[in-house]
Amino acid sequence: MAHASAPVPAVEEGQQHPIRTYLVVWGWLFVLSFFSYLVDYFHLQGLLRWGLILVLMMLKAGLIVAVFMHMRWERLALTYAILVPPVLVLVFAALMVFEADYTLLLRRTFFRGEGG
Repeated sequence: MAHASAPVPAVEEGQQHPIRTYLVVWGWLFVLSFFSYLVDYFHLQGLLRWGLILVLMMLKAGLIVAVFMHMRWERLALTYAILVPPVLVLVFAALMVFEADYTLLLRRTFFRGEGG
């Protein structure tokens, strides 16, 4: 007599992560947002202000992408396909910032007096 075994589901519904992971991430998002508001509260100005705002913003975006978009658990190729292009855009933007003064100097040097 053959024994019948319980049917095995062909596809799992989805992966569930512990609720603690989400609570920790929400806690860190709250803390980072609090520090972002403190930048305004203490009236920081100039490059310090914008540097802190950008760093805090990137940290929050990284947490959201890593956990809520499940990038932490994805294959390395998919992670690179999603994360590398924005990083390259930031690198190219930084290159433009560093080259802007040189370009302005060249324009002032060679186009002085032409056209008014």
